[in-house]
Amino acid sequence: MKKIIALLFLFLISFTHLFSQEIPARPNPPRLVNDFSGILSEQEAAELEKTLVDFANQTSTQIVVVSVKSLEGYDISDFAFQIGEKWGVGQKGKDNGVVIVVKPKTLEGKGQVFVAPGYGLESVIPDAVANRDIVDNEMIPRFKQNDYYGGLANGINVIMSLAKGEYTAEAYQKNVKSNKGGGSPFFLLILLFFVIIPIFRGRRRRFFNTGGSLPFWVAMGMMGSNHSSHSGSFGNFSSGGGGFGGFGGGSFGGGGAGGSW
Repeated sequence: MKKIIALLFLFLISFTHLFSQEIPARPNPPRLVNDFSGILSEQEAAELEKTLVDFANQTSTQIVVVSVKSLEGYDISDFAFQIGEKWGVGQKGKDNGVVIVVKPKTLEGKGQVFVAPGYGLESVIPDAVANRDIVDNEMIPRFKQNDYYGGLANGINVIMSLAKGEYTAEAYQKNVKSNKGGGSPFFLLILLFFVIIPIFRGRRRRFFNTGGSLPFWVAMGMMGSNHSSHSGSFGNFSSGGGGFGGFGGGSFGGGGAGGSW
């Protein structure tokens, strides 16, 4: 009986070891952008890598992007946690790493994304913000258009701003709600000067004349551009120099959120 139990135990260890090999090995030399599925161009991957390396050097927070063709039977959240633990994303003692896993949409299956912050960043990037705002609002709309770089840039912009303390999760959510509501002082001024006042002055014909005041469709376009604070580029983050020094050993497995399309 003891021999049978020992054999079963060895089988279980062997099976677990084989299964764990399906998680990609930590890159050597270390990289923050690991596009195993080929969703980024070389230029996009290089720009993203430079931005994340500079951010890691300036703040010590490591944001890792991993795209894969298949999750190999894993739930995407577990896949992200395994990468964070196995690779050691983040700084030792700070647990300030973030793992973003993307499985692109194919004819065989839906697309999936998951944002997993290390334990040290869970209060800075709570699950509600990661799910409803970063994933649903910033990433997936771009992913649906096959713009993976734009979706990643949008989401990473928010993550970097939260990690740097430029604004809180609550402030970000309020900003998103106000933008969705369409209320903007800029838009109200446009509406006042180019719609309401001409109407009251009886100059409707002049308003729609291309040689007169600003056309309504132009005003609407200007209003729309005012709301696109994240448009597939890296905001006002200033890139510097230096290379990535490697992973330090963070802890994962508690929080995060994702979605599919």
